[in-house]
Amino acid sequence: MLSGKQKRFLRAEAHHLSPIYQVGKNGVSEAMCKDIADALEKRELIKVQVLQNCMDTPKDVAGELAEGTQAEVVQVIGKVIVLYKEATEKENRQIKLP
Repeated sequence: MLSGKQKRFLRAEAHHLSPIYQVGKNGVSEAMCKDIADALEKRELIKVQVLQNCMDTPKDVAGELAEGTQAEVVQVIGKVIVLYKEATEKENRQIKLP
């Protein structure tokens, strides 16, 4: 579980990122969770866009993604979700949490 200070730090780190995944009307699938988990392993911090035609709320999508990828939800703002998961391999770790 991330502390408030860590979340604040990660929000600042994610500010300049663009969303690299989009969740549409089909919602969250297992394949999408696997792809996002792979991206998190390489990048640690990513943004996901929830499209207008998605039936679920962004908070619900964030919960499903966090559960499916074992990641932490840093922030849900509008239709953008910021996810963080520490890389399991040391050489992929780029973010040092305070």
